Amino acid sequence: MLAADAAQQRTISAASYATVGDSALWIFAEREGCTSIVGSVLLAAVDNPAVLPSRWTESAKKVAEQLRLYLEQLDRVAAAFAQEGIPLVALKNSGIARGVYRDLAGCPMGDVDTLVAPQHFRRAHELMKQLGFELGDRSPFEMTDIEEAERHGGAEYTLALADGSTLWFELQWRPVAGRWIRADQEPPADELIARSVPIAGTAARLLAPEDNLLQVCLHTAKHSYVRAPGFRLHTDVDRIVRHCAIDWDVFCVRVEHLKVRTAVFLSLEIPASLLATPIPREVMDRLNHAPAKHRLMLRWLARVGLFGPEARKWSKLGYIGFNLLLYDTWGGVVRAVFPESDWMVKRYGIRYRLTLPLWYLVRAFQLLFKRART
Repeated sequence: MLAADAAQQRTISAASYATVGDSALWIFAEREGCTSIVGSVLLAAVDNPAVLPSRWTESAKKVAEQLRLYLEQLDRVAAAFAQEGIPLVALKNSGIARGVYRDLAGCPMGDVDTLVAPQHFRRAHELMKQLGFELGDRSPFEMTDIEEAERHGGAEYTLALADGSTLWFELQWRPVAGRWIRADQEPPADELIARSVPIAGTAARLLAPEDNLLQVCLHTAKHSYVRAPGFRLHTDVDRIVRHCAIDWDVFCVRVEHLKVRTAVFLSLEIPASLLATPIPREVMDRLNHAPAKHRLMLRWLARVGLFGPEARKWSKLGYIGFNLLLYDTWGGVVRAVFPESDWMVKRYGIRYRLTLPLWYLVRAFQLLFKRART
């Protein structure tokens, strides 16, 4: 049901719904945060939607209405930015819902994610305030001002919506901004924006297909493939692959250039195996540079559980160990833990380089003992 293949959805859903049972399906879908996706599929798959319990229809309607409000704000911000000459790119599910997969009930999301160029970040922040957004923060790092937020890679804002809910709107200049993903392993924002494509009916833009797929693959890796929002993350990969024309050679070249073959291989292998996402076998073979390590990591993910996103998945040491294995080489591990001094100065706002050894200890402490929200 989660695979974005309409024919497969109808065939499997109609055949299996009665066998699985409505109650079991609801409990499982609710735990995975995808009742609206399943509800939307069921409404299209069963011969008589009126026989479905109303909770499926209500869930699909609620999410669709919520996303309409979210995307209205995305369009409003993008239009205001465009007047100032600032391109705004919709990332992840925000971009998928706005420009790739238009079944809004099938795209549940907790916030809107966007990307701007680093040189436009401060002006974009001022425009967000003018539009009524307030600076907020849900991370464990308790960022209190725009300077600190900028060093982390972006800022979060809140806005009260017409239905009484609160929208969280992320404005990033780093396209991934994971603690365990080195900044030099992220595609530069300027390059992504230069290659981005327009979305009909809005000033917001969408990453080029190869960039879009790479970004969601790295985002899935950032969540260790299983942490909240959990399995639903893998639908991002599935929808981009199914609904966008991917130049697979270009995609692989970019993956190899950034040295993120392991992270991307796992992000492709999971939906290919469980959602039948049509990823060419030669692409998987090309990225599978360390088969034994990848088999180990896939078994590890199976053991901690691909489902149940709110369950505790890792011990501290297990979480650190798994993330270290995501690097293509051990040299990459060392550079991740001990980045170049210029990056440290900018990231931590260091005033005196003589204190760098102390700041490397601070970084090691944060990596070991502070767990990120995302």
